[in-house]
Amino acid sequence: MSRHVPTINTARTTLRAMRHSDFDRYVEIWSMPEVVRFTGGAPRSRDLCWQKFLSNAGHWQMTGFGQWAVEDHDGKRMIGQTGFFYGARGVGEDFDAVPEAGWVLSPEVHGKGLGREATRAAHDWFDRVITGPLVCMIEPAHAVSLHLAEALGYVPMRDTVYEGAEVRLLLRKSPPQI
Repeated sequence: MSRHVPTINTARTTLRAMRHSDFDRYVEIWSMPEVVRFTGGAPRSRDLCWQKFLSNAGHWQMTGFGQWAVEDHDGKRMIGQTGFFYGARGVGEDFDAVPEAGWVLSPEVHGKGLGREATRAAHDWFDRVITGPLVCMIEPAHAVSLHLAEALGYVPMRDTVYEGAEVRLLLRKSPPQI
């Protein structure tokens, strides 16, 4: 079953399929301390990055959704990723059975609203094409991501521990009414 990864343009970003040529940039982003601070704390190895990178392509093939590369219109390079996946994290059927949202942006573009713009566009696409509830997992100290999740309509489910870190599980039953 082949699934096409849609391209989504926003005012300042393009959400597109990850390309083989993005891999070195993907590794660079996932090795930045500012990026991994709230996602386990340790930079990802190149081989783990490759596994995750390929997993994303497979996710689109198997489920019809996945993570997009976020490219900024100014620099025309990958600045992060956003989208959806099944994490199978083992934190409870109420979480694991629902598509999970995730977003990561390179520190050089933090504070410019690009993450909000790209992630909102991804969620708008999900609401039109896939539909249904979504979940996300955020460390309680990551105030910026918690604020974004709230703006996207997520509400807390519970706090738990995942891979040794305290995390907050959040649920989005339907899009927020704006």
